[in-house]
Amino acid sequence: MARWQPDAPGRLAAAALDLFEERGYENTTVIEIAERAGLTKSTFFRYFPDKREVLFGRGAVTGLLVEGIASAPLAAGPLDAVADALDALGRTFFTADRREFSRRRQAVLDAHAELREREALKRIDLTASMTDALARRGVPSLTARVATQLGMLAWEIAFDQWTDTGDTEDFGPLARRALADVRAAGAGC
Repeated sequence: MARWQPDAPGRLAAAALDLFEERGYENTTVIEIAERAGLTKSTFFRYFPDKREVLFGRGAVTGLLVEGIASAPLAAGPLDAVADALDALGRTFFTADRREFSRRRQAVLDAHAELREREALKRIDLTASMTDALARRGVPSLTARVATQLGMLAWEIAFDQWTDTGDTEDFGPLARRALADVRAAGAGC
């Protein structure tokens, strides 16, 4: 690949995923990732602090979720604001053209404890950011925490369904349905 081609971060992520699948996470270096993407090591470090971060979207997901909550209608309740955030995520990040990449990425994460740990830490940060976004809407702290946790559970359920090889439904409707199921399950407790 020529160095002038656009989307260096996307190219680096695709190259890393290919190499992690081929050689394993532990046996892949930053230099190999950069070379596979047709870029330099310094370009890699311009976008990512280390090879663990190359599969985690550089904070794009956090921004989408926070903006989705912030832009929800003023009358929306906390869970409805979270649902709007999950819709935004589905429209922008979990799109049909990224389904196969997401499926492959999840398989790599599942196979490597260090990457699962990084994913768990990223989810903690996402949860905190969403809770803060709800608090800025005036939602009481405990309610914001509960709504965010329920939203994250719905996200996990929807993501598993969305990456299922037999499913072709968009992420947004899956997330809405999962959130409704989570609400119903909570009401029955």
